[in-house]
Amino acid sequence: MLLNFMFSQVSFSHVRLPKLVSNGMILQRETSVKIWGWAAAGEQVSVNFKNRKISTVTAIDGKWQIILPAQNAGGPFEMQITGSNQIILKDIYFGDVWLCSGQSNMEYPMSRLTDRYYSEIAACENNKIRQFKIPLKYDLNAPKEDFSSGKWESVNPETILNFSAVAYFFARDLFEKYGVPIGIINATVGGSPAEAWMSAGALKDFPEYLAEAEKFKNQAYIDEIQGRERKAADEWYAELNRKDKGLNSQPSWKEPVFDASSWPEMAIPGYWADHDLGAVNGVVWFRKEIEIPETFTKTQSWIQMGRMVDADSVFINGRFVGNTTYQYPQRKYAIPGNVLKPGKNSIVVRLVSNSGKGGFVPDKPYRLCTTKDTIDLKGYWHYQLGCTMNPTPGQTFVQWNPTGLYNGMIAPSNNYAIKGVAWYQGESNVERFYEYRKLLTNLIADWRFQRNHDNLPFIIAQLPNFMEAKEQPEESNWATFRNAQLKTAQSVENVMLTVNIDLGDWNDIHPQNKQTVGERFALAAAKCAYNKCKISVLGPVYKSMKRKGDKIVLKFDNCRGGLVSKDGKALTQFAIAGTDNQYVWANAEIKGNKVIVRSKKVQKPIAVRYAWADNPEGANLFSKDGLPASPFTTEKKYYKQGQ
Repeated sequence: MLLNFMFSQVSFSHVRLPKLVSNGMILQRETSVKIWGWAAAGEQVSVNFKNRKISTVTAIDGKWQIILPAQNAGGPFEMQITGSNQIILKDIYFGDVWLCSGQSNMEYPMSRLTDRYYSEIAACENNKIRQFKIPLKYDLNAPKEDFSSGKWESVNPETILNFSAVAYFFARDLFEKYGVPIGIINATVGGSPAEAWMSAGALKDFPEYLAEAEKFKNQAYIDEIQGRERKAADEWYAELNRKDKGLNSQPSWKEPVFDASSWPEMAIPGYWADHDLGAVNGVVWFRKEIEIPETFTKTQSWIQMGRMVDADSVFINGRFVGNTTYQYPQRKYAIPGNVLKPGKNSIVVRLVSNSGKGGFVPDKPYRLCTTKDTIDLKGYWHYQLGCTMNPTPGQTFVQWNPTGLYNGMIAPSNNYAIKGVAWYQGESNVERFYEYRKLLTNLIADWRFQRNHDNLPFIIAQLPNFMEAKEQPEESNWATFRNAQLKTAQSVENVMLTVNIDLGDWNDIHPQNKQTVGERFALAAAKCAYNKCKISVLGPVYKSMKRKGDKIVLKFDNCRGGLVSKDGKALTQFAIAGTDNQYVWANAEIKGNKVIVRSKKVQKPIAVRYAWADNPEGANLFSKDGLPASPFTTEKKYYKQGQ
């Protein structure tokens, strides 16, 4: 016991700061700011800032904190922290700090969007836009006090590649509007559900999640699960490689000398479950021979293979050029020099399907490129089954368990003053739409409580359109989930919703247009964090309905000068139902801030839905300033707390 005490004293014998309080930090302007850390118990610690010295004495647990008075935007400044040692922090600015959190669409880095935002990346040098990327760290036992690593980085053509794309465009717009330094705290984890970002206290209304969190406090239990799953995955891939005829044949199917002319053909893009091969999992090999002009061999080149489900390895003339181990990233692989040659070249894809439908996602780029030329790779490829396998064993993502990401990635930042929160999350909760409104309401309340900021601005990105469009109106978990997001914004003070129903990609859960998402976050921030406007939804929002004979008249709020059809065509994605509750497509006409909806098939209508689908393709009700109306239903059952 004495040894432990002595070790504790040694550990805190020097002043130590949290990772967030470091060189290059941006501190929140116009509010008191906490500077905190650790030292030996009873040690005097002083903070000297702008020729003012503030001192304190550490508590018995070695913790200390001081409060800086509110500062105007500006910098750069230095700060000295002195105890038994001295720390000098440099290049400090005061401005606005935003916590940008959620799952993969908020995490999505600019490095995956270099083609789309090439010019933006090349010209992005700005010392007053900075990001602190929180490392992935979960803790299922208790809130952590600090991050394991991390640093503040200003944006430039190199560092921007690690910035959240949405957060960057959000910060860029805020900087352009307000001219103050903007700091982004990037706390994001792909695939993460909302409950992972919530404290135990915030989950008090969800005992099943607390019970799940309790189970995973046992490290032996985690080790057993992860060990068993790792063993099963290793055995699956070992068997796959043993059985794969393409790997084991002589010559291998990737080699240029291999003759695949007798193989059947399949149009790419597409899924082999829709062709003669049928719905099998395992390995399928694809080969294509193309003619390359000499110009391709004398300059930098790359191959784009859209998105493939699930894991790919790509070979050109027998040389490995790249691979991706899961389905979501867009494939773009640089081709090493001396791989391409004038004349005939072979391209081979070894594609592993873990489960579901394997193949090549439509409406993505499949091409061979240089800076000046492109060869289209879509069309017929030879293919052959390497081996069949049962679907891969399931995997437990421990970091996604309730409380884990809150404890590891949010709690250590609670002392750091911020302007507000930008939240883009929900894809992992869509199937549990019935509880999301309560989950998110509790999360918002708890994050505000932990920061002692009852009215902290909180902006929600409503999920965009996704998956195949349907020909007829039908039920939709995605629509119901968007409704839960809408109702949260309408019922919780100083929460705003950005509507993104026009920004999705039907075939990609990670749509590429991150710029407009970020710009809409900035528009929302202008209302809830800067102008303090009372509106809750960015864009037209359904207010009320009135039945008049065979039609329903809808009223809208937040129309900004009136409603319009975005494309100038007739309104689409309106459906109407009578007493049988069967929805049919309806005609809809704009009259000022109203929409009149009717259908010849429904003589006594009782309800209307708009854009109520996974992918309401072509939904075109907008405000005159170009913002889309939120999807909605007039059915009162969807106004309950759970939905």
